[in-house]
Amino acid sequence: MTPGQFLLKFYHTPVAQMRDSLRNGGPWQERRTECGRQAMEAAAHTLPRLPPAAGMPLELHLLTGRRFWYQTAFCLWTLARHSGRPLKPVIYDDGSLTGEFQAPLVRLFPATRFVDRSATVARLDEFLPAARYPALRERWLNYPNIRKLIDPHLGGTGWKLVLDSDLLFFRRPQILLDWLATPDRPLHAVDCETSYGYSRPLMNELADAPVADLVNVGLTGLNSSELDWERLEHWCATLIARERTSYYLEQALIAMLVADRPCAIAPAADYVTLPTRPEIRECRAVMHHYVANSKRWYFQENWRRDFPSAP
Repeated sequence: MTPGQFLLKFYHTPVAQMRDSLRNGGPWQERRTECGRQAMEAAAHTLPRLPPAAGMPLELHLLTGRRFWYQTAFCLWTLARHSGRPLKPVIYDDGSLTGEFQAPLVRLFPATRFVDRSATVARLDEFLPAARYPALRERWLNYPNIRKLIDPHLGGTGWKLVLDSDLLFFRRPQILLDWLATPDRPLHAVDCETSYGYSRPLMNELADAPVADLVNVGLTGLNSSELDWERLEHWCATLIARERTSYYLEQALIAMLVADRPCAIAPAADYVTLPTRPEIRECRAVMHHYVANSKRWYFQENWRRDFPSAP
């Protein structure tokens, strides 16, 4: 073991783990959070069917799997409840969504359509062959976040609204309903801080336009027909070659796609990324996106708000 490896294993890694634990409230709160997560997963099996709703079903696109299916259920259930509209979810299986976990979603939303991994891979081979798009294909294999950009749009046409699963809705999401009714421009949420993982000069250079601050992709509406996969391959390969990989690559690519374009932007006060006190307890916003250490409140408390009979 080299000195650097020794320091990484016995100093830097434990210190980082301790810092993460403290941000999450310490070991006792982490235990409460895990108990809440388990209770949320159990409760997803017993979410009540919502009364029949009027209007055209809303088509929404989500990536999920065994680890996240119950979060997908609560995201869709709270959205359906507060929008008063039927849903027609399109769910992209990450390869782990067996029938056991599909069944509760179909019970709640009978119009659900599942796109299994084999169908997605076949579409990748047809429209995004590895020999021609090596950077995007490598990231698809090793960086699941980019699948939220690739899987719903590759080989498709028209506007699509893609949601993360770790969202909860508390009020009627009017901007989403309006956008879904007449989409004519990209839609995105607002981040709590700008998080792209790459330098702004490089992103601006590649996009050939100034990239806006605070683009968040927990909610993303894009037109599949407009996506230039050759350009996205070039961007992806160049970003990685010049500044390495980043957890935020997908967000950077979408921020570049919408650079210098008119967008529908979900108001930050109503569509809150990383909610904090007092909002985390009062839930006055339309929606919360529970990223980072806000998951403590997501799992311990807030999923229960519309489901008071939960344990």
